[in-house]
Amino acid sequence: MNGAELKSTLKSGGRVFGTMLSIGRNPRWIPVLDGVGLDYVVIDTEHGPRSRGELADYLTMLNTSSIVPIVRIPIPDSHYVTMVMDAGAQGILAPYCETVDEVKEVVAAAKWRPLKGEAVRRVIESGEHVSDATRSYLEERNKNSVCIIGIESVTAVNVLDEILQVPGIDGIFVGPNDMSISLGIPDDYDRPEYKETVKGIIDKAESHGIATLVHHQTPDLSTYWISQGARFVLHGTDRRALTEGFRADFSTLRDFAKDY
Repeated sequence: MNGAELKSTLKSGGRVFGTMLSIGRNPRWIPVLDGVGLDYVVIDTEHGPRSRGELADYLTMLNTSSIVPIVRIPIPDSHYVTMVMDAGAQGILAPYCETVDEVKEVVAAAKWRPLKGEAVRRVIESGEHVSDATRSYLEERNKNSVCIIGIESVTAVNVLDEILQVPGIDGIFVGPNDMSISLGIPDDYDRPEYKETVKGIIDKAESHGIATLVHHQTPDLSTYWISQGARFVLHGTDRRALTEGFRADFSTLRDFAKDY
């Protein structure tokens, strides 16, 4: 799968499945990931300690696989968008967006790179291009570009209707930890306030033909949000998979060994 195929799947009402890479830094992990059923991965550079060089090597290897590489950038800023796209990312996740202007800046950089300044602002504001030739060139160049906007606070929810009017958004991301903290109920994902807020985000995004990612760590929570309409399925992290896999196996072995 590539970015264009991922977007086509979502636009047709389908689902895609991925995870977040929080600790993986060595490209030798990529062949292992390529065989576990992932459509995409989100490489975390908001909280994960990776250098630009390490990220570029990781992206180069991912682009030899069937997994779409998407990077969560540190802040919603056009320079970070173009930096990771130039390094080989097929998509970006811009965290904690709270204004329409932030979203326009991110979308412009992700969808119309390398157009900059007043020229790209005109494209986003009015659809006016420098020329038909430039438009065709940039559409082809950015055909795999996936743009995901993070809605992770009450402030963002309050302007979601306006944000969804910005053309070029391919996904809406909900960070449960940040959202629950903003709601005043940290990590309490069973509270009605949390469920109603996230369900409202999913429904509003779907009314614009945009799929939602709700990033949870347990199968029970992830399957719940699939049942509530989340189609851009983002489940777990490499850290959690490694920890839980070893914990389960060695718990079984230790229990078995007690009888011998």
